[in-house]
Amino acid sequence: MEITVLAVAFIFVVLLVIMGFKMDKPKQRIARLEHRVNLIFDHLDIEEFGTAQLEAVGELARQGKKIKAIKLYREITGAGLQEAKDAVEAMPGGR
Repeated sequence: MEITVLAVAFIFVVLLVIMGFKMDKPKQRIARLEHRVNLIFDHLDIEEFGTAQLEAVGELARQGKKIKAIKLYREITGAGLQEAKDAVEAMPGGR
């Protein structure tokens, strides 16, 4: 009886360890991909969009210039029309 309980506990621990490794792989893959993207940005001398640029989008939205805000958001982020529209409308003053 004790051996069965120990065997089940051992199998349970082994499964938890295996699942932990499998769950960690996507995080490692994302980290590697982010590193590669940063290397590409550095090589092409591209700066990621920052808060100042997004603040300009928010300012346009607050001024009621929704179309200009959407256009600027798309230029900055490369987002599609619907994604940009949703993002601008989610900003204060965007609706």
